[in-house]
Amino acid sequence: MAKQERTAISPTREENYPNWYQQVIKAADLAENSEVRGCMVIKPWGYSIWENIQKNLDQMFKDTGHVNAYFPLFIPKSFFEKEAEHVEGFAKECAVVTHSRLEDDGKGGLKPAGALTEELIVRPTSETIIGASFSKWVSSYRDLPLLINQWANVVRWELRTRLFLRTTEFLWQEGHTVHASEEEARLETRKMLDVYTEFAEHYLALPVIRGEKTESERFPGALQTFCIEAMMQDRKALQSGTSHFLGTNFSKASDIKFQNKEGQLEYAWTTSWGVSTRLIGALIMAHSDDNGLVLPPRLAPAHLVIVPIYRDEEEKKGVMGFVELLESRLKKIRFEENKIISIIDDRDLTGGEKIWQWIKKGIPLRLEIGPRDVDSSSVFLGRRDLPARERKSVPVEEFLDKLPSILEEIQNNLFSKALDFRDKNSHEIDLKEDFYKFFTPLNVENPEIHGGFAYSHWCGDQLCEERIKEDLKVTIRCLPLDRPEEKGNCICCGKPSKQRVLFAKNY
Repeated sequence: MAKQERTAISPTREENYPNWYQQVIKAADLAENSEVRGCMVIKPWGYSIWENIQKNLDQMFKDTGHVNAYFPLFIPKSFFEKEAEHVEGFAKECAVVTHSRLEDDGKGGLKPAGALTEELIVRPTSETIIGASFSKWVSSYRDLPLLINQWANVVRWELRTRLFLRTTEFLWQEGHTVHASEEEARLETRKMLDVYTEFAEHYLALPVIRGEKTESERFPGALQTFCIEAMMQDRKALQSGTSHFLGTNFSKASDIKFQNKEGQLEYAWTTSWGVSTRLIGALIMAHSDDNGLVLPPRLAPAHLVIVPIYRDEEEKKGVMGFVELLESRLKKIRFEENKIISIIDDRDLTGGEKIWQWIKKGIPLRLEIGPRDVDSSSVFLGRRDLPARERKSVPVEEFLDKLPSILEEIQNNLFSKALDFRDKNSHEIDLKEDFYKFFTPLNVENPEIHGGFAYSHWCGDQLCEERIKEDLKVTIRCLPLDRPEEKGNCICCGKPSKQRVLFAKNY
């Protein structure tokens, strides 16, 4: 029997996917749990990925007419109580501030003092507090549309947490807009869904399915919620962005009114939309392998690492001179509109140790340069989208000339691989027996491994939706926007259905 190849990450994806995910984060030095239960410390390599997500998304928002602002972290409890469905939806997740300060307890410690006259909620989302400002900013149709985005942190009191995917505090952006008409607000909702789709596929190399949430899965207080759903390598779905049509629910709660062109006073139409550091979790689970993190070049903190290899001071002088000249030439090259970012790793470690550390960190390209490479004016090139041992010598001039296209190829390869994986694990299923079998774990010892995405008919009854959720822990991820209506029979009760919906286990 062939000897199994050793991997840098243990356990592997097939052996224990949740543990593999945690080990990839640790090996790549992305984040760690903090002393505050359920919260994380995002380390420099992980935060650099978030900064690149911010930078690119922020420009996409500005290109579509939005501007940034900032609103308070603390929200008066009474603000939440104005919108009944909203407060009900977030009540169990809210962290509450009840006192304004600490004082000496007389025993060498501290105790809360100065009870607040009204409790403050630590921001779980900002519709209500932003609505209070919007009600002052909007008075006429001339003030509309109002297109605002906020980059912030939020707190949701999670019981079960996992780095990047679900933490008590996380980073995100939340867009909030106000419009004069229902049609304009609906167009905004769909426009931002398309922005998220473009970002996920172009930057994250993550193929997504656009769709509308069922009533039970909507954002609390919204009339419609749209989402993008992606398949992870354990075949579960990860919601990777949402856009909400709020109608006039929040404008009525916050008294956002405007005088229309006819001089009449009416309530405005609002939307909200957001993505979070959960996108880093998506990136990890969609692309990484059993040797660690794999990063799409458009979001990688650095595009390549140069590892000088030498045995003595004489060799070092020649190698480092070559490396420094190469780095100066790299700075003049652009990958799309951005500078090539390179790292020279001249730490006092063996070349093998350094190479494997960078493989685990997911850097797209690795260059090993020793005396022989200097003599032949070449680089020894490894790509993160190829097996670790698949490296080759490339003349320097050829490498510099082809570098942007190599990075583009890696980006496209990651997208194609993820798309192929999703397509192979997505099926149309019409029989209830086949549906239940599809979502039954393939291996009792590893319950993470099951069928994948099922496109099946649903009658629209919430009872059927809940029954499937109870039986299989499978939910309707969305009503896909890109699939035509199709008559059939509900996978649960057999009643008539007009379209297939996307069923999956999810995070």
